[in-house]
Amino acid sequence: MIQENSNVSALQRVENELKKCVKCGACRAHCPAFATFGKEPAVARGKVALAQHLLKGDIELDDATYAAMSKCLLCGSCVEKCPNNVPTDEIVVVAREALSGQRGLTTFHAAVGRVIRNRSLMKFGAAAARILGPLFFRKVPETSGLRLRFPLPFVGGKRHIPPLAKKPFLDRHPEVIPGEPGKPRIVYFVGCMTNFCYPQVGEAALALFRHLGCTVIIPKNQQCCGLPGMSGGDLDTVRGLAEKNLAELERYEADYIMTACATCGGALHKFYPNLVGKRHPELAARLKAIADKTVDAAQLLQKLGLNPEETGAGSDIRVTYHDPCHLRTRAITRQPRELLQGTPGVELTEMEGADKCCGLGGTFNVYHYESSLAINKMKSAAIINTGADAVVTGCPGCMMQLSDGLKQQRNRTRVMHTLEILARSVNK
Repeated sequence: MIQENSNVSALQRVENELKKCVKCGACRAHCPAFATFGKEPAVARGKVALAQHLLKGDIELDDATYAAMSKCLLCGSCVEKCPNNVPTDEIVVVAREALSGQRGLTTFHAAVGRVIRNRSLMKFGAAAARILGPLFFRKVPETSGLRLRFPLPFVGGKRHIPPLAKKPFLDRHPEVIPGEPGKPRIVYFVGCMTNFCYPQVGEAALALFRHLGCTVIIPKNQQCCGLPGMSGGDLDTVRGLAEKNLAELERYEADYIMTACATCGGALHKFYPNLVGKRHPELAARLKAIADKTVDAAQLLQKLGLNPEETGAGSDIRVTYHDPCHLRTRAITRQPRELLQGTPGVELTEMEGADKCCGLGGTFNVYHYESSLAINKMKSAAIINTGADAVVTGCPGCMMQLSDGLKQQRNRTRVMHTLEILARSVNK
């Protein structure tokens, strides 16, 4: 009998989805990883074929198979363009789960799991990294096999990493910030990047929703959404974090659960019910309820009638907008643009390929930094060609990646969150 935690069992969960792929190759035209690596295992249909062979047990779980499955940004471009609606992003996660079950987690992902499961350890690590981080950065040759197993010591090199906040956002405000009677109650799921790297995004979100009279609830014990663990196949960590976040998000009666991080929103809205819920039916209904309440900040601001003429007026600035993958795949593309276009002093100029992945892809950026940078270079060129003063986006992870790419080009285009623009005249 197959054990529930075996690698075969993990793949059996998506066996029917694997059969939907007819190997037509439509995904090749839209996959940023394939455009960079140029080899069949890097594209969606190649990964589906590998997963099918893993399920059959007729290929080895060797380094080549592991490397092939790591070459995916989970951007969802292939899913959007697939005529048969093959959920390749979920298939890749399950394949990584199977590989980690057979081979064990990489040293890096084991460390990631330990950190994101422990908020106190994360806070300590962030504080230490502010001071000691640069001391640990060193280069390892691109050809070294150590890059897959032990990437952490050389995540620096030429990489530009944002400074960590002196005081995390979650430590700056009380848990409940009362609003006006009869106005919506909003639970704010902050996310790790906003909390530790970009607290100004949280401040802008808070200012905007307080301007609308909303009660804003910021649960103090909210955890990482778990997507860093998911990208390495560590679904046990994701499940544990999902349960903790469920408990926190359910503590308060609220009309909406708001995220200003596309990645966190994707976790709560899609991956929690689709991955965790399917594995653990006892959590499915609760996860679905949370998913149904989860909205992106720009989406909610427009729904609640924000007038950006009141909140975003400021000096003239020319901006271009980058679509985060986890917003694009949820069809949240129109709302941020309309809010920006309605902001006095803001000129929105579209870049070529605004909906293309910036190359972050979670831990793809760690394991395949040079390839990540190659994808990012195309995005940087598109941004620079607009002549914009700033590139604006709705994901702190994308902000980090875009900033890195532009600095690699020695370009001074600012990188900002959509909410920072919308809150220019209220967030003071």
